[in-house]
Amino acid sequence: MAKREDLAIIRAARAGQGPAQLALGKRYLFGGNGLPQSLSTALHWLDRAAQQQESEAWMLIGSHIPLDVARAAANPLDLCVWYERAFDAGLMQAGLVLAQLVLTGDSQTAIQQASPGLREKVIKVLETAANAGVAEAQWLLAQHADIAPSVLPERKTPAERVIASQPRKPAEPQAEQDVTLKWTARAADAGVTQAQQSLAQLAWENADWPVFLERALPLAKALAEQYTDILAQLNVPSETLARQLGEENLSMLLRCAQVLQSSAGFDAAEVQQFLELAAFGDDKAAQLALGLWYARMNSDGERLLVGTGSANYKKAIRWLTLAGEAGLADAWYALSRIYLKSEFSQRNLVDMQRHLEHAAEMGHCAAQLECGLSAWRNRREKLANDVRAVYWLQKAAAQGSIEAANLLAKIADSAAPAAWAEAAKQQLTRELVKAHPFLAARIELATIFGLSRPEALLLDLNQADCGHCLVVDIRVHYARSKRRLIQIQTGDERQALSRIARLFEDVDCGPNGPEGNYRQRLYRFKAAAASASGADDPA
Repeated sequence: MAKREDLAIIRAARAGQGPAQLALGKRYLFGGNGLPQSLSTALHWLDRAAQQQESEAWMLIGSHIPLDVARAAANPLDLCVWYERAFDAGLMQAGLVLAQLVLTGDSQTAIQQASPGLREKVIKVLETAANAGVAEAQWLLAQHADIAPSVLPERKTPAERVIASQPRKPAEPQAEQDVTLKWTARAADAGVTQAQQSLAQLAWENADWPVFLERALPLAKALAEQYTDILAQLNVPSETLARQLGEENLSMLLRCAQVLQSSAGFDAAEVQQFLELAAFGDDKAAQLALGLWYARMNSDGERLLVGTGSANYKKAIRWLTLAGEAGLADAWYALSRIYLKSEFSQRNLVDMQRHLEHAAEMGHCAAQLECGLSAWRNRREKLANDVRAVYWLQKAAAQGSIEAANLLAKIADSAAPAAWAEAAKQQLTRELVKAHPFLAARIELATIFGLSRPEALLLDLNQADCGHCLVVDIRVHYARSKRRLIQIQTGDERQALSRIARLFEDVDCGPNGPEGNYRQRLYRFKAAAASASGADDPA
C-alpha cells in the first residue's frame, strides 16, 4: 500500500511535474516504499519525465527497460529517441535495444515507419556494437544485410574462411550475401544459437557434411544432455516436448543422426539418443528413422550392420507404426519387410501383405511394383488378379519404374485403332447411327481400343470397364477368343469409354438383350457397313 510520501509524488506526477514523474518512475523501476516493482509502469512515468527533458529518465530507460517491455508499449517507435540518447551517452545496451525495436518483431512495418535518419543511426549503432563483440548485434546485422551493406575488417575467423567457399545463391546480390555470411559466422562463434543453426542449414543445403557437423553437432549434444532426464520418463511421443524443442531443433537432431550414420566410426549410442529425442518430440521422420535403426535396415528393407547388438523388431514395429499412422508410406513398407523376415519370431505373410498394400495405396513405388508382381503371380488363384496387377503396375510405372513398365507392356495391350473398325466407321451415315446406336458405339469402341470384330460385337461393357483398363473376355460366347486386358492411358480414352458406357447402362448386353445373339449382331453389322465387312479382321 502506498505511503503518504508516495501519494504526494503520485499527485505531483499526475499534475505533470517532471521531477515527480522521474521519482515515481524510479520507485516503480526498483520497487519498495510501498510500491511494487513494475517495469511497464516505470516505463510509462519515465517516458513522461523524459518528454520534459529529464535526462536521467532516458538514461534509466536505456539501462533498465528491456526489449520485451518496450515492445509492449502502445507505440514502441516513440521510445526509440530515448534509447538513442542513452546510446549517445555511452550505454551500449541501449543501442542494441534501439536496433531490436526497429528491426525485429514486425520488422517490415517497423522499418517502413522509421525515418531514414533513424534507420541509418540503427545500422551505425549495430556496427559499433557488433565490432565491439556484441553477439546479438552481429546476428541482427546478419539478418538485415539488405539494409546494412557494411564492410568487415580483413580479419577472418576459421568459420568465415569456411563459409567464404560456399556457393552463392543467385537470388541475392553477392555483396549482401558476403555481409550476411560474415556476420552470421561472427555471431555463431560468439555463441548465438540461431546463427549456428543458420550456418548448419546452409551447410546442409550445400551437402557440406563436415561444416554441418561442426555447427550442428554441439547444439544436438547440448539438447540431448538437457533432455536426458525428461526422455527417461517418456513412454509415448509428447506434444509438450515437441513444443519445447521446436521444429528446427527436431530437424537438426534427425539430420545429425543421418550424417553421423554415413560417417566412419560414429558413436551408435549418440545417434540413437538423437533419434529417440526427436522421435519422442513427435517428429514423424525421426520416428521412421528410429524404427529403421532398431530394425537394423534401410528404407528399402536391406539389412544394415550398425551399432551393437541385434535388431529389436518389437521396438522397430512400434516406431514404424507411429510413423505410418502419421502418413509416411516408407514406414508401412518397412513394416512389410519386417513381417517377411524369416528370423522374426512373429513372421506373418498376411500382415506383410496388409502393410505392403497400405504403403502402395499411399504412393510407395516399390510397394506398388511388388503388389503388381504378387497379383500377377497369383492370377490363376483369382480371375481378377490380372486386373489388379495392371492397376498397381500402372501406378509404379507412372513413378518411373522401368521394371513395372516392361511387365505392364507384356501383360496388357495399349489402345490402338483397328483397321476394320475405321473402315466401317466411314460407312456409317447419320441415319445408320440413329437407327443402330449400339452398333455404332461398338464400332467406335473398336476404333479406339483396337478390338477385333467379334470382341467389339460381343463385349459386355458393363463388366469390361475396370476404370484403369478394359477387360476383353468373350470366351463364353466366342470360344476361339482369349481373355486380354487393354490399358486406358489417356484422358481422351477415358472420356470416350465413359460416354459409350453410359449408352449401355442398364442394358442387357447378352444374347437375350435388345442386340440379340452374335449371328444377329453380325448380320446387322454387315447390312449396315457392307463395304467394310470384307476388311481385314484378325478374328
